[in-house]
Amino acid sequence: MNKIALVTGATRNLGFSLAQGLARRLDPADVVYLTGRDPGRIAQSLQKLTGSVAQVRGELLDVSRRDAVERFAGQLLDRHGGVDIVFSNHYTRVQPEDDPAEIIDDYVAANNLGTTNVLRSLSPLLRDGGRLLVVASRAGSLRALAPALHPRFQNLRSLDDVDRAVATWRDAVRTGRAPGQAWPAWINIPSKIGQVAAVRVLAGQRRAEDLSRGILIASISPGLIDTGASRAWLDLAGAPQPDEVAGPLIDFALRPEIDEQLYGELVHVGREEPGPFGTVIRNGAIVPWQ
Repeated sequence: MNKIALVTGATRNLGFSLAQGLARRLDPADVVYLTGRDPGRIAQSLQKLTGSVAQVRGELLDVSRRDAVERFAGQLLDRHGGVDIVFSNHYTRVQPEDDPAEIIDDYVAANNLGTTNVLRSLSPLLRDGGRLLVVASRAGSLRALAPALHPRFQNLRSLDDVDRAVATWRDAVRTGRAPGQAWPAWINIPSKIGQVAAVRVLAGQRRAEDLSRGILIASISPGLIDTGASRAWLDLAGAPQPDEVAGPLIDFALRPEIDEQLYGELVHVGREEPGPFGTVIRNGAIVPWQ
Protein backbone atom coordinates (compact mmCIF):
# COMPACT_ATOMS: atom_id res chain seq x y z
CA MET A 1 0.00 0.00 0.00
CA ASN A 2 1.33 3.43 -0.87
CA LYS A 3 2.21 5.78 1.98
CA ILE A 4 0.43 9.06 2.63
CA ALA A 5 2.36 11.75 4.51
CA LEU A 6 1.29 15.19 5.67
CA VAL A 7 3.26 18.16 6.99
CA THR A 8 1.55 21.20 8.47
CA GLY A 9 3.35 24.54 8.36
CA ALA A 10 5.35 23.21 5.42
CA THR A 11 6.03 26.38 3.44
CA ARG A 12 9.27 27.39 5.17
CA ASN A 13 12.08 26.37 7.51
CA LEU A 14 11.75 22.96 9.17
CA GLY A 15 8.32 22.26 7.69
CA PHE A 16 9.56 22.70 4.14
CA SER A 17 12.63 20.57 4.87
CA LEU A 18 10.41 17.82 6.28
CA ALA A 19 8.14 17.84 3.22
CA GLN A 20 11.07 17.87 0.82
CA GLY A 21 12.91 15.15 2.75
CA LEU A 22 9.87 12.90 2.78
CA ALA A 23 9.33 13.49 -0.94
CA ARG A 24 12.91 12.42 -1.61
CA ARG A 25 12.79 9.30 0.52
CA LEU A 26 9.34 7.88 -0.14
CA ASP A 27 8.41 5.91 -3.27
CA PRO A 28 6.91 7.18 -6.54
CA ALA A 29 3.44 5.86 -5.64
CA ASP A 30 3.50 7.66 -2.28
CA VAL A 31 2.00 11.11 -1.68
CA VAL A 32 3.32 13.96 0.48
CA TYR A 33 0.93 16.79 1.36
CA LEU A 34 2.71 20.13 1.74
CA THR A 35 0.23 22.31 3.61
CA GLY A 36 0.08 25.89 4.80
CA ARG A 37 -2.20 28.86 5.33
CA ASP A 38 -0.91 31.07 2.49
CA PRO A 39 -1.68 30.02 -1.11
CA GLY A 40 1.22 32.08 -2.47
CA ARG A 41 3.76 30.44 -0.16
CA ILE A 42 2.40 27.00 -1.01
CA ALA A 43 2.90 27.68 -4.71
CA GLN A 44 6.43 29.02 -4.12
CA SER A 45 7.32 26.01 -1.98
CA LEU A 46 6.19 23.57 -4.65
CA GLN A 47 8.44 25.36 -7.13
CA LYS A 48 11.41 25.21 -4.74
CA LEU A 49 11.23 21.44 -4.25
CA THR A 50 14.15 19.46 -5.64
CA GLY A 51 14.85 15.77 -5.91
CA SER A 52 11.30 14.62 -5.29
CA VAL A 53 10.53 10.95 -5.87
CA ALA A 54 7.10 10.77 -4.25
CA GLN A 55 4.20 12.86 -5.47
CA VAL A 56 3.88 16.21 -3.68
CA ARG A 57 0.53 17.96 -3.42
CA GLY A 58 0.13 21.47 -2.08
CA GLU A 59 -2.99 22.01 0.01
CA LEU A 60 -4.38 25.07 1.75
CA LEU A 61 -4.95 24.18 5.41
CA ASP A 62 -5.67 26.69 8.15
CA VAL A 63 -5.13 24.56 11.24
CA SER A 64 -6.60 27.26 13.48
CA ARG A 65 -10.03 26.50 12.01
CA ARG A 66 -11.43 23.25 13.36
CA ASP A 67 -13.91 22.93 10.50
CA ALA A 68 -11.11 23.30 7.93
CA VAL A 69 -9.07 20.52 9.53
CA GLU A 70 -12.12 18.27 9.78
CA ARG A 71 -12.93 18.89 6.12
CA PHE A 72 -9.37 18.15 5.03
CA ALA A 73 -9.33 14.96 7.09
CA GLY A 74 -12.50 13.87 5.31
CA GLN A 75 -10.85 14.52 1.95
CA LEU A 76 -7.83 12.43 2.94
CA LEU A 77 -10.12 9.62 4.02
CA ASP A 78 -12.03 9.72 0.72
CA ARG A 79 -8.89 9.88 -1.40
CA HIS A 80 -6.64 7.44 0.43
CA GLY A 81 -8.54 5.68 3.20
CA GLY A 82 -6.12 6.95 5.84
CA VAL A 83 -2.73 8.50 6.51
CA ASP A 84 0.65 7.06 7.49
CA ILE A 85 2.83 9.98 8.60
CA VAL A 86 1.73 13.28 10.10
CA PHE A 87 4.19 15.99 11.16
CA SER A 88 2.24 18.65 13.06
CA ASN A 89 4.77 21.43 12.57
CA HIS A 90 2.81 24.69 12.15
CA TYR A 91 4.03 27.68 14.14
CA THR A 92 3.05 31.35 14.29
CA ARG A 93 6.08 33.46 15.14
CA VAL A 94 6.42 35.92 17.97
CA GLN A 95 9.16 38.56 18.07
CA PRO A 96 10.65 40.31 21.13
CA GLU A 97 9.07 43.61 20.12
CA ASP A 98 5.56 42.10 19.95
CA ASP A 99 3.09 42.92 22.70
CA PRO A 100 1.91 39.50 23.95
CA ALA A 101 -1.52 40.86 24.86
CA GLU A 102 -2.07 41.96 21.27
CA ILE A 103 -0.93 38.80 19.51
CA ILE A 104 -1.86 36.07 21.97
CA ASP A 105 -5.24 35.20 20.41
CA ASP A 106 -3.85 34.44 16.95
CA TYR A 107 -0.78 32.80 18.46
CA VAL A 108 -2.83 30.34 20.52
CA ALA A 109 -5.37 29.75 17.75
CA ALA A 110 -2.65 28.49 15.42
CA ASN A 111 -0.05 26.96 17.71
CA ASN A 112 -2.26 25.35 20.33
CA LEU A 113 -5.82 25.05 19.09
CA GLY A 114 -4.33 24.19 15.70
CA THR A 115 -2.46 21.31 17.31
CA THR A 116 -5.51 19.92 19.08
CA ASN A 117 -7.48 20.31 15.84
CA VAL A 118 -4.88 18.19 14.04
CA LEU A 119 -4.82 15.59 16.81
CA ARG A 120 -8.62 15.27 16.90
CA SER A 121 -9.14 14.98 13.16
CA LEU A 122 -6.07 13.14 11.90
CA SER A 123 -5.35 10.60 14.64
CA PRO A 124 -8.45 8.54 13.69
CA LEU A 125 -7.04 8.29 10.15
CA LEU A 126 -3.74 6.68 11.18
CA ARG A 127 -3.19 3.35 9.46
CA ASP A 128 -1.30 0.44 10.99
CA GLY A 129 2.30 1.46 11.56
CA GLY A 130 1.35 5.15 11.39
CA ARG A 131 3.22 8.05 12.97
CA LEU A 132 1.74 11.27 14.37
CA LEU A 133 4.53 13.57 15.57
CA VAL A 134 4.01 17.04 17.03
CA VAL A 135 7.07 19.24 16.66
CA ALA A 136 7.44 20.98 20.04
CA SER A 137 10.62 21.71 22.02
CA ARG A 138 12.36 21.04 25.31
CA ALA A 139 10.41 24.04 26.61
CA GLY A 140 7.39 21.73 26.52
CA SER A 141 8.44 20.20 29.86
CA LEU A 142 6.72 21.37 33.03
CA ARG A 143 10.24 21.96 34.36
CA ALA A 144 10.21 25.18 32.32
CA LEU A 145 7.18 26.42 34.26
CA ALA A 146 6.78 27.68 37.84
CA PRO A 147 5.78 24.75 40.08
CA ALA A 148 2.65 26.60 41.21
CA LEU A 149 1.37 26.36 37.62
CA HIS A 150 2.06 22.65 37.09
CA PRO A 151 -1.45 21.55 38.20
CA ARG A 152 -2.93 23.56 35.30
CA PHE A 153 -1.57 20.92 32.88
CA GLN A 154 -1.64 17.80 35.04
CA ASN A 155 -4.36 15.13 35.13
CA LEU A 156 -6.16 16.46 32.08
CA ARG A 157 -8.55 13.92 30.60
CA SER A 158 -9.43 15.25 27.15
CA LEU A 159 -8.24 17.56 24.41
CA ASP A 160 -11.08 19.87 25.42
CA ASP A 161 -9.50 20.01 28.90
CA VAL A 162 -6.19 20.98 27.30
CA ASP A 163 -7.88 23.70 25.27
CA ARG A 164 -9.50 25.09 28.41
CA ALA A 165 -6.18 25.12 30.29
CA VAL A 166 -4.49 26.93 27.42
CA ALA A 167 -7.41 29.38 27.12
CA THR A 168 -7.07 30.27 30.80
CA TRP A 169 -3.42 31.20 30.24
CA ARG A 170 -4.27 33.02 27.00
CA ASP A 171 -6.90 35.12 28.75
CA ALA A 172 -4.46 36.01 31.53
CA VAL A 173 -1.96 37.21 28.93
CA ARG A 174 -4.59 39.23 27.06
CA THR A 175 -5.78 41.00 30.22
CA GLY A 176 -2.30 41.63 31.64
CA ARG A 177 -2.75 39.28 34.61
CA ALA A 178 -0.15 36.70 33.51
CA PRO A 179 2.92 38.14 35.31
CA GLY A 180 1.07 38.21 38.62
CA GLN A 181 0.15 34.56 38.18
CA ALA A 182 3.81 33.54 37.59
CA TRP A 183 3.41 32.83 33.87
CA PRO A 184 6.68 33.33 31.97
CA ALA A 185 7.04 36.43 29.80
CA TRP A 186 8.03 34.35 26.78
CA ILE A 187 4.71 32.96 25.57
CA ASN A 188 6.47 30.19 23.67
CA ILE A 189 6.95 28.23 26.91
CA PRO A 190 3.30 27.74 28.01
CA SER A 191 2.37 27.20 24.36
CA LYS A 192 4.84 24.34 23.98
CA ILE A 193 3.72 22.86 27.30
CA GLY A 194 0.16 22.94 26.00
CA GLN A 195 1.19 21.08 22.85
CA VAL A 196 3.00 18.39 24.82
CA ALA A 197 0.08 18.09 27.24
CA ALA A 198 -2.26 17.55 24.30
CA VAL A 199 -0.12 14.71 22.96
CA ARG A 200 0.02 13.10 26.39
CA VAL A 201 -3.76 13.25 26.77
CA LEU A 202 -4.44 11.78 23.33
CA ALA A 203 -1.83 9.08 23.87
CA GLY A 204 -3.41 8.15 27.17
CA GLN A 205 -6.70 7.55 25.39
CA ARG A 206 -5.24 5.53 22.51
CA ARG A 207 -2.17 3.77 23.91
CA ALA A 208 -3.27 0.13 24.06
CA GLU A 209 -4.86 0.01 20.61
CA ASP A 210 -2.12 2.06 18.96
CA LEU A 211 0.69 -0.12 20.28
CA SER A 212 -1.12 -3.23 19.11
CA ARG A 213 -1.20 -1.70 15.61
CA GLY A 214 2.37 -0.38 15.60
CA ILE A 215 1.27 3.27 15.75
CA LEU A 216 3.43 5.90 17.43
CA ILE A 217 2.13 9.23 18.71
CA ALA A 218 4.71 11.51 20.31
CA SER A 219 5.89 15.08 20.61
CA ILE A 220 9.35 15.94 19.36
CA SER A 221 12.10 18.17 20.66
CA PRO A 222 14.24 18.85 17.57
CA GLY A 223 16.75 21.02 19.39
CA LEU A 224 17.97 24.42 18.29
CA ILE A 225 17.35 25.33 14.66
CA ASP A 226 18.75 28.37 12.89
CA THR A 227 15.51 30.00 11.69
CA GLY A 228 14.03 33.47 11.73
CA ALA A 229 11.60 32.35 14.42
CA SER A 230 14.45 31.61 16.85
CA ARG A 231 17.16 34.06 15.83
CA ALA A 232 15.69 37.00 17.70
CA TRP A 233 15.47 35.07 20.97
CA LEU A 234 18.44 32.71 21.19
CA ASP A 235 22.15 32.50 20.52
CA LEU A 236 22.18 30.23 17.49
CA ALA A 237 25.92 30.15 16.89
CA GLY A 238 26.63 26.69 15.50
CA ALA A 239 22.95 25.72 15.40
CA PRO A 240 22.01 23.43 12.48
CA GLN A 241 20.00 24.51 9.47
CA PRO A 242 16.47 23.12 8.93
CA ASP A 243 17.61 20.51 6.38
CA GLU A 244 20.07 19.08 8.89
CA VAL A 245 17.40 18.90 11.59
CA ALA A 246 14.81 17.33 9.30
CA GLY A 247 16.93 14.28 8.49
CA PRO A 248 16.84 12.66 11.95
CA LEU A 249 13.14 13.46 12.32
CA ILE A 250 12.37 11.68 9.06
CA ASP A 251 14.57 8.76 10.14
CA PHE A 252 12.54 8.60 13.33
CA ALA A 253 9.22 8.64 11.44
CA LEU A 254 10.30 5.98 8.94
CA ARG A 255 11.78 3.59 11.49
CA PRO A 256 9.76 0.36 11.04
CA GLU A 257 9.72 -0.64 14.71
CA ILE A 258 8.65 1.53 17.60
CA ASP A 259 10.00 1.80 21.10
CA GLU A 260 6.93 1.52 23.30
CA GLN A 261 8.61 3.65 25.98
CA LEU A 262 8.52 6.63 23.61
CA TYR A 263 4.78 6.44 23.03
CA GLY A 264 3.10 9.68 24.16
CA GLU A 265 6.35 11.21 25.38
CA LEU A 266 8.40 14.28 24.44
CA VAL A 267 11.36 12.78 22.60
CA HIS A 268 14.57 14.60 21.75
CA VAL A 269 15.51 13.78 18.16
CA GLY A 270 18.73 15.18 16.72
CA ARG A 271 21.99 16.57 18.03
CA GLU A 272 22.98 16.04 21.63
CA GLU A 273 22.29 19.14 23.70
CA PRO A 274 23.32 20.25 27.19
CA GLY A 275 20.74 19.57 29.85
CA PRO A 276 20.34 20.79 33.43
CA PHE A 277 23.01 20.22 36.08
CA GLY A 278 25.71 19.26 33.59
CA THR A 279 23.70 16.49 31.95
CA VAL A 280 23.43 15.79 28.22
CA ILE A 281 20.18 15.19 26.34
CA ARG A 282 20.92 12.53 23.74
CA ASN A 283 19.20 11.63 20.52
CA GLY A 284 16.22 9.42 21.27
CA ALA A 285 16.04 10.41 24.94
CA ILE A 286 12.76 11.22 26.66
CA VAL A 287 12.57 14.78 27.95
CA PRO A 288 11.00 14.49 31.42
CA TRP A 289 7.48 15.87 31.71
CA GLN A 290 7.94 17.05 35.30
